[in-house]
Formats: sequence, C-alpha cells, structure tokens
Amino acid sequence: MAGASLLTLMDDVTTLLDDIALMTKTTTQKTAGVLGDDLAVNAQQVAGVRADRELPVVWEVAKGSLKNKALLVPGAMLISTFTPWAITPILLLGGAYLCLEGFEKVAHKYLPHEHDQDEHADNKAAAGKTPAEIEKMKIKGAIKTDFVLSIEILSIALGTVQGASLLNQFLVLSLVAFLVTVGVYGLVAAIVRLDDVGLYLEKKKSAFAQSIGRKIILSAPILMRVLTVLGTLAMILVGGGILTHSIPVLSDAMHLVEHAVTAVPHVGKALGFAVSLMAEAIVGFVAGAVVLASLKTVSWLIKQVRIGS
Repeated sequence: MAGASLLTLMDDVTTLLDDIALMTKTTTQKTAGVLGDDLAVNAQQVAGVRADRELPVVWEVAKGSLKNKALLVPGAMLISTFTPWAITPILLLGGAYLCLEGFEKVAHKYLPHEHDQDEHADNKAAAGKTPAEIEKMKIKGAIKTDFVLSIEILSIALGTVQGASLLNQFLVLSLVAFLVTVGVYGLVAAIVRLDDVGLYLEKKKSAFAQSIGRKIILSAPILMRVLTVLGTLAMILVGGGILTHSIPVLSDAMHLVEHAVTAVPHVGKALGFAVSLMAEAIVGFVAGAVVLASLKTVSWLIKQVRIGS
C-alpha cells in the first residue's frame, strides 16, 4: 500500500510538473514581445557606463528586477484570487499599452516623442554629478523601467494561466519571473561585453581570430538595432494578439478568417498562420495609432483649458 501511495504521489507530481512546464512555455511565448523590448531597453540603459562598471550595474539592476517581481507575483495572485474579473481589463490595458509603445517607436521619426524630452531631462539632471551618482541614477531609472515591463509580462502570464489552480498559477508566475530576469539580464551582460570579446580576439596573433574580433566589434551596434526593431515588431504583434483574443468581435472575426484560410489545399495551415500574424499586426498598429492620437488630443485639450483659464 505504501509503495502504491508513493507511486501515485510521484505520478501526481510528474503531472503537475508537466502542466507547469507546458503553461510556462506558452506564457513565455506570449510574452516574447515584452521580453524583446525589455532586452533592448535594458541593454541601452547600460550605455555610457564605464566599461569596468557595466557588469556591476547589470547585476544591481537584475537584483532590483527580482525585487520588483517578488512584489508583483503576490499582487497578481491576489488579483486572481479576489478579483479575477479584473484580469481581462488588465490584459486589455496591457495590450493597448504594448500597441502604443510599438506604434510610438515607429512614429518616432515623424512625431514629437516624449522620450526625447526625458533624455534631455536626464542629461540635464546628470550635469555636475559624479560618475558614481550618474551610475546610481541609471540603475534607479532601469529598475523603474523594469517595473513597468514586469507588470506587462506578469499580466500576460496571468491571463495565460487563468483557470488553472492557484498552486499552478503561483508556480508558473514565479518560474516565468525568474526565467525572464535571468534570461534578460544574462543576455544584457553578454551584449555589453561583446566589444571586449572582440577586442580580445583582435589582439590575437591568428589572422582568423583577428577577423572574428573585428566582425564582433562591428556587429555589436547592429545587434542592438536589430533587437530594437524586433522588440518593436513583437510588441505590436503581441499587443494586437491580446486585443484580438480579448475582444469578442475581433476574436470571432479572426476565427472565421482562420477557418476560411485553413481550408485552402496544401498551404492552408501555413497561410492561416501568416494571415493571423498579419491580422494581429494590423490590429496592433491601428490600436497603437488610435491610443496615441487619443492621448495627444486629450493633452492638447488640457493645454487649451489651461491657456483659457
């Protein structure tokens, strides 16, 4: 009997771990857009820090990120337990925010961008400060940015595991939070040290090593630009996907289109996947444009009221 009970317990634990692994995989796929932007943003945050301080700064921000998630995971569990009806509105707000951020990055060349003002304010604030004070300011700003992005990641994760048991929700959210932090900041640390790897190889006697070193040095800034572009595209796609699957009218329309397209012989599945991505991108782009236009309109009206008063 004891042996049978132990086998039953082991089977239950295995099933639980399988469920957690599957939900974690699905969740990380759906949060890919935010992760791409998180990676690009945090790698840019380290720019301007002395080479010998890059890794310590990344470590400090990573510790701040873990603290952020240690606060947000219980908060997400409280929402799931006491106000589960709030998950969908939070997802909609998160999706709209992702669309806004993605569209705003695309429109950056043509419209005034508040990040330009923030950058100017940061430069002004940094004037007259010591390198150590500037470093602390960068760490504080990076942790604040991470907090916002962590809210988006955990909101998407919470929507993915909605309906699962509280234990599974907690384990998945905790695992996703840990993997995201380790993955993002591990990659950030690798990216910011790419130029050092290139310089090390460039000093080698081997012509092949020198060639690889030069290519690494030249590719580092290109990698940053590629990450930014992919992060922007992924944000629009993920934001559009959240809105598409959370708004019944859009969800029903998407199902009809997918059903019609997948019926095409030979290429139905591949074409259906491509059409779904295109539809989510269009929804995300349009939603981002609408939100940005609305915010600018409200901002303009507030200014007019202040001028009039």
